[in-house]
Amino acid sequence: MARAARSRIPNPDTPHHPLHRLLRTWLNGVPALPAAVRRAYRSRRTSSAATRTRPPPLGHPSPPTPLLDDAPRRPLRSALGLMAVTALGAWLGLALIGGVHAPVGPMDTSMALRPSLTGGTRINVPPLGDLELSSHYAPVRLDVDVDRLDPVRSRTLVDHPERFAGLQDEVTHDVTRGTLGLALHSCVAVASGAAALGLAVYRRPRRALAAGGLALALLAASAGTAYATWNPKSVLEPKFSGLLSSAPSVVGNARNIVSEFNVYQKELARLVTNVTKLYDATSTLPVYQPDPTTIRVLHVSDIHLNPGSWRIIASLVKQYRINVIIDTGDTMDHGSAAENHFLDPASALGAPYVWVRGNHDSHSTQKYLTGRTHVTVLDHGKVARVAGVRIAGVGDPQFTPDRSVVAAGDPAERTAGGRLADSLRTERLAGTPVDIALAHNPTAATEADGLAPLALAGHIHHRENTTLPQGTRLMVEGSTGGGGLRAVQNKKPAPVEASVLYLDRTTKRLQAWDEITLGGLGLSRAEVSRHLPRENQPGATPSPSGSPHSARPSSGSPSGTPSHPARSPSGSPR
Repeated sequence: MARAARSRIPNPDTPHHPLHRLLRTWLNGVPALPAAVRRAYRSRRTSSAATRTRPPPLGHPSPPTPLLDDAPRRPLRSALGLMAVTALGAWLGLALIGGVHAPVGPMDTSMALRPSLTGGTRINVPPLGDLELSSHYAPVRLDVDVDRLDPVRSRTLVDHPERFAGLQDEVTHDVTRGTLGLALHSCVAVASGAAALGLAVYRRPRRALAAGGLALALLAASAGTAYATWNPKSVLEPKFSGLLSSAPSVVGNARNIVSEFNVYQKELARLVTNVTKLYDATSTLPVYQPDPTTIRVLHVSDIHLNPGSWRIIASLVKQYRINVIIDTGDTMDHGSAAENHFLDPASALGAPYVWVRGNHDSHSTQKYLTGRTHVTVLDHGKVARVAGVRIAGVGDPQFTPDRSVVAAGDPAERTAGGRLADSLRTERLAGTPVDIALAHNPTAATEADGLAPLALAGHIHHRENTTLPQGTRLMVEGSTGGGGLRAVQNKKPAPVEASVLYLDRTTKRLQAWDEITLGGLGLSRAEVSRHLPRENQPGATPSPSGSPHSARPSSGSPSGTPSHPARSPSGSPR
């Protein structure tokens, strides 16, 4: 009975119809299909999309229909995202772990690569300031920080001065070793930073490895670009930012730059020497040694009644051992007799003072200065020999504070420049050519083209430096008074600017010049940029010294100054 009862209970696992049996067999074969087909099968069953198709006949399986999730991705968008992650990760790696410590001679330094749009090299020498060199153009900048001077190594150099002879080779070896260590450390830093950020963003090891490899490729490309654009002569025109009193010692003098600074390693060794002397037991700044073959001229202009300018000029005269000061006018603001006593310090600046009248200086101002001790006033093309230099100048023909007289503009300036040119021709025919021509307005100064090797001017309150068509170099100085007392009306004070010109004592030709810029009224930071004429670059063919036409246009010169003649805006004197 029990057996009969059990036989009447239908077995749920046993199909009663041949079609059910066939379906059962087909479903049992599904697990044996490839994994991709099974995933597609499940995706089709769970998808809410309206892309379902009628199943194929039994026993005739067909390839699965492509799914929406398997649509092609956007390769450009994915590549840009990977590059962004790589760049950010590499930058973080360099910022966090990219620096190395390396001894360079007697100094302990820190070297690091930093992202930069312009490249170059920055050497930080506390407490003097920074030296910036345009050594290369690449998306990375080399930063060298002088952490401290090792007392043992420094004392050894001080006690044994003969070891300075081998200091250059030692510094070169230390810099090479430190650079190689920095390169290896930077590779690890960029690869680690990019891989770590890639793993955090994508959470896929393969993507993280791709980011690390791409970071190494970017670093290698940057290194190749730096190598291709490497400029060892960049030390010829360093830009110094720091304490004004230490600038001459760090930048050096004109003779050293022309004759000795043709190799990067030598300049770095000289820098080490200067810093070693700085941190000697006396802790005093190194004394600036004047070059006996160089005449140093301080060019100032447009003081405009700023009393602080006299202190700045006196400081520059002392620090640079200035032989002669040249002021191209606008020392006053209104030219009134009440202002004349402002000119009294001009006689006690520590160097002879040569002056030409500007459009804000009256004839009363000129008369007050004429005859004062150590002051030479030039006008109407008058020539004077000061500190061994023959200088000719003409005063500005317009006195613009007098509103009763209509300003004549550039034609009057060209007329005054013509009188200066006539004087220069006369002196040349007499066998006593002039070395420097002076005028306040650049329009007047351009009339001296071809008649003097150097012309100086002011008036426009910013620097311009160009070589005129006939070979005369025209140097326009900014405002040594920072625009004068009126500058305090502006939101940002104008910079205080002056220049030191180095002239050869024999030929009176320009060897080099330093552009000195203070950060406005009341600021103590300064920038000193060294520049050389093209003909004074190491290895250049010396120019003949007998004719001002030997100078060539300085278009594209390392000084970076414009090559077009300076022109003052007509009818807008300052």
